[in-house]
Amino acid sequence: MVKKEDAGVVQVVKNIWLEDVPSYANKFFYSLGFFSMICLVLLIITGIILVFFGPNWWLTTRAGLLIRSIHLWSVQALVVFMILHMLIVFFTGGYRPPRQLVWILGALMLFLSLMEAEFGYVLRNDFSSQWRSLQGADFYNGSGMGIVINNLNYAQIYGIHVVVIPLLIIALLFLHYALIRLRGIAKPYKKDVSYRIVKANHTLLFFRGFVLICVIILLAVIFPSPMIEPVTIQQVATQDPSLMAITLISETDHSSDTATYMDNIDPYQFNTRKVFVEYPYKKYLAINRTAPDMMRLFLNEDKQTQNKMIKSATAYFTVHNKLTTAPDTKNPLIPVISSLVFMGQSGLYEASLQQEATTQYNPTYVLRFLSDTGVLEDKANDLTIKIGQYGMLREEKGAIPPGAWWLAPLGVMDNTILQNDPNQDRDGAEIAGIFMLLVLAFPYIPFLNDLPDKLGIYKIIWKDKKGSKSKPMSN
Repeated sequence: MVKKEDAGVVQVVKNIWLEDVPSYANKFFYSLGFFSMICLVLLIITGIILVFFGPNWWLTTRAGLLIRSIHLWSVQALVVFMILHMLIVFFTGGYRPPRQLVWILGALMLFLSLMEAEFGYVLRNDFSSQWRSLQGADFYNGSGMGIVINNLNYAQIYGIHVVVIPLLIIALLFLHYALIRLRGIAKPYKKDVSYRIVKANHTLLFFRGFVLICVIILLAVIFPSPMIEPVTIQQVATQDPSLMAITLISETDHSSDTATYMDNIDPYQFNTRKVFVEYPYKKYLAINRTAPDMMRLFLNEDKQTQNKMIKSATAYFTVHNKLTTAPDTKNPLIPVISSLVFMGQSGLYEASLQQEATTQYNPTYVLRFLSDTGVLEDKANDLTIKIGQYGMLREEKGAIPPGAWWLAPLGVMDNTILQNDPNQDRDGAEIAGIFMLLVLAFPYIPFLNDLPDKLGIYKIIWKDKKGSKSKPMSN
């Protein structure tokens, strides 16, 4: 005899699950949405573990590597299944009235998932994070979203990745499934298509989900998430002191990439001389209290004299890597720059830039300085992970595990229609934005929303081997 409480639970489950479905709904094609949800659950579980133990754990321990790898492969699977799921809906006309909102909610979840994936790369704490941070920042600045999203701010992206987007996706998923539960699975709108109403095979569905989890874990074990050591200012200062010195001079005369940044949005309007030279030098003087303030001597000179000193210092550091902190009355800028390079070699320079940032976990100044040196781009070129090299489609150590293959359209554009475009970031972002709007509005666009009928792929998806008399169509 079934207890009243148990009967209540059974009834609740029945109210959540789809019980009676068209026969084709038990096919593999119609499990794709469920697979996406399984991947989302894995991402939430592994994400919580990663947040709880922190970067040091996921970068240095075997258990951390495994969880990080499961997280990575779950992302890959999620994007694959979401795209395939939308294609099935597209080919079968599942976006037709009154299901337009179901399509829109699904498209929004896909776009948010792609953003979430890129934010995840930013948080990995390796070289990939540094490079993708800069590329993502250019994309958001080009699109105009740089006003609210600073892709170089670890703390901000961490909050968006861990809290904001997951909550949005969960809310959209709830609404998406509620509409499907209310209206049922879309039935054939073609009168010549036969279908049967059968019981949903939940056992088969959950078995497929279990196999998917096993495959993701297996892939994570065989092909773990790669990790290439990040670049530091200390490395640059130690390996090539003159490069750091010349970069500091470019910050002084406001000729660096950061100082001359141009895009739809320029969030780097801070004074590079103050941020990269004057403030760190004050830190240097605070440590070396007997050292004379050579920066004051430089700043006390007129503009013309300062420009001569900048040219002289550039020539000095271009010729050799010799550093000197000895007072130089003829050109006080040389000992200032030398002192900062010494700070860089000790690791104190990068620390001082972090102290200038609004939060402890905002490496904007550090990443912009590294970008100005050119070492990040050189390393990305060597690893062939630039978008223009189609490198974002793979991970740094090879093709497995795959990288952000969903950025392939941007790579194609960068190598074709935008190849010689001086506003490549802005125009690429605008094209991507237009495409997103077209996908969202697809159910309402005449002629275009009739394309699945002309392709005829729905015949394969809806095919019922057993066949039977057509049921009355209802949505």
